[in-house]
Amino acid sequence: MLIRWGRLQPTIWAVITLLATVTAADAAGDAAAKPSEFILLAQIALLIAVGRGLGELMQRIGQPSVIGELLAGLLLGPSLFGWLWPSAHSVVFPPSGEQKALIDGIAQFGILLLLLLTGMDTDLKLVRKVGRAAATISVAGIAVPFVCGFTLGEFLPDSLLPHPEARLIASLFLGTALSISSVKIVAVVVREMNFMRRNVGQIIVASAIIDDTIGWIIIAVIFSLASRGTLDVVSVAQALFGTLVFLAVSFTIGRRLVFRLIRWANDNLVSSAAVITVILLLMSVMAMITHLIGVHTVLGAFIAGVLVGESPILTRQIDERLRGLISSLFMPVFFGLAGLAADLTVLRDPQLLLLTAALILIASIGKFGGAFVGGALGGLTRPESYALASGMNARGSTEVIIATIGLSMGVLSQTMFSMIVTMAILTTMAMPPMLRSALARLPLGKDEKERLEREEVEQRGFVANLERLLLAVDESNNAKFAAHVVGLLAGGRGLPITVLHVGANAKLQEKNRADEESPEAAVINAAEASARASAEADGGRDDNVDVISRAREETAAEAIAEEARKGFDLLVVGIDAVAGPDGGFDRRIDELTSGFDGPLAIAAAKGVHEREPTANARKILVPVSGSNVSRRGAEVAIALARLSAEPLQVVYVSTTRDKGARRSSPSMSLAPEEAILKDIAATAARYDINVATRLRASTAPEVAILQEITASRADLVVVGVDRIQGDSLNFGSVAAAVLGKSKASVLLVSDGDVRPKT
Repeated sequence: MLIRWGRLQPTIWAVITLLATVTAADAAGDAAAKPSEFILLAQIALLIAVGRGLGELMQRIGQPSVIGELLAGLLLGPSLFGWLWPSAHSVVFPPSGEQKALIDGIAQFGILLLLLLTGMDTDLKLVRKVGRAAATISVAGIAVPFVCGFTLGEFLPDSLLPHPEARLIASLFLGTALSISSVKIVAVVVREMNFMRRNVGQIIVASAIIDDTIGWIIIAVIFSLASRGTLDVVSVAQALFGTLVFLAVSFTIGRRLVFRLIRWANDNLVSSAAVITVILLLMSVMAMITHLIGVHTVLGAFIAGVLVGESPILTRQIDERLRGLISSLFMPVFFGLAGLAADLTVLRDPQLLLLTAALILIASIGKFGGAFVGGALGGLTRPESYALASGMNARGSTEVIIATIGLSMGVLSQTMFSMIVTMAILTTMAMPPMLRSALARLPLGKDEKERLEREEVEQRGFVANLERLLLAVDESNNAKFAAHVVGLLAGGRGLPITVLHVGANAKLQEKNRADEESPEAAVINAAEASARASAEADGGRDDNVDVISRAREETAAEAIAEEARKGFDLLVVGIDAVAGPDGGFDRRIDELTSGFDGPLAIAAAKGVHEREPTANARKILVPVSGSNVSRRGAEVAIALARLSAEPLQVVYVSTTRDKGARRSSPSMSLAPEEAILKDIAATAARYDINVATRLRASTAPEVAILQEITASRADLVVVGVDRIQGDSLNFGSVAAAVLGKSKASVLLVSDGDVRPKT
């Protein structure tokens, strides 16, 4: 009984809210006679309360929350509330144009925000990853239902068209509406079934993304046609040309500009909501640009969302705040109003009911059949094609947005709008159980299993989760070496690098005055060159390299502490003096790192890197012991070894602390030492990096590492170290010994946790 009460609570509260709103609105007297702020607030409160309440109820029974928000509008509109209690409905939702314009303005802005959110969920990397199969599926999945929808539009009775003389535009619009899928609904179900990383799951989501993108472009062009009223070849060409130019500029100059604006807001503005403000401004400006070139504003908002979603420094906190605002306010208001605009009482007419059933049947057969055929042409098996077709048939929120645009453009009549909303609700509710059933029957192949295991390991990795790198340098050769290391780490994934110049001592400043190139520029150039080389080695684009230089008026330690609050994942320090007189670190390194609590890397250029700081290390050595910190060092070494000429040297060393360390490798049936080496070798093999392994378990770790440096003739040794709690920076005796006695360059990589001194 308690469970039933818990599930009914949202509905009961919605009914109480409705009655309270009607009573208060009625008590307002003449509020319905003129535009009223009270009525507006009452409408928003009612739509949020009922929409979110029913959305919660839908989620509890395995349906998307948007269905509850649509049903809230249907229940509050002429389909139920207005039919059962017309006088109360006219009080809460007065028919006057002035009052409707108030909440319609919020809904119109809500459309742009929903398209912004849709764009942010659009993963272009996923599309590129499975592009060929997804493109084939999308072409068939769009073409077949488009032809069905266009044909249906040509045979619709004139009574269902607001402008029968413009039937061509209505047919084009209906064809587009029937061919599109809801990325959001599809992605939610695929993710819920843990299929997002499966081959078929990626193809389903990528196909939905392509469908959405093409659909919004077509809608934008149709809007241009509708605004002119006739099919003019010149106007169509202008709309298409303007759209193509807009897309080209957006994904070249626009992408860089969006990244820099978000980065500038994050780094320079004090307010916590500054980045959200910039995102909303970007969305508004791009929406206005598409309006000026003669296409719909939704295209600008959608592309803005795509660019914002690709920003490398869009923090989780900012993303969640923006989504929270849209989900809690604008979604229930917009979809509630869409439900209010639909009048399902018209379906009491048997002819209209049959037409609605035909619309749903044609839409489902067209989309299901087109996607199924596309899956077969794209190389999918029959079960995979069935799963794909099941997922692509959901129209969801996307269909409602399109229908609302069509209604506002005058392409759809009120009755046709109600029919399309009904189709969107029924196809969306049918999709989750169909897709869950189809996905549950798909077996896991050997190759796919190996890929999933590899990706799961990478997701837990340190390097794979880096997003922003902070480089603190002076004007020394060691600074250039540190910049070279950072560039290699960042280039493959296009990570942004912030270079913070912390000054140099007087001797270095005097030496550098004779140089033709400024020391600051030399460091930046070193980082950029290495990042481009790394990107090319990974088969990526070298134009994704993003390095900026910052000079602060505060002291170096204060500047780093200030930067640390902006969300950096790794601080790399490269200054002239590394080791101190007492065997620890130089006093300046202590000062620089005192305000940074995250992972650190201290670079010390020796040997070949003293003479040529940006030279690629010919041989890289990494000691491992089975601990998390040694694993982190191995990941960094693997990332740096992509441009190395020789195999990566991995040596096992034992430490007292690492004995009994928890090991999760599947190869632990071997001797622990051999299993650890095999695990690192397997990780390196995923990146096509050869590995040479050695066991030195019976020797003191610092001695073993130094002996192996000499024996292997390594140019660089990467050591994963613990950060020990104390008054000064301390990585332990092993790190101090290697740093002081190694003839090869040293990179010490620590985690962000401070271990108590033992």
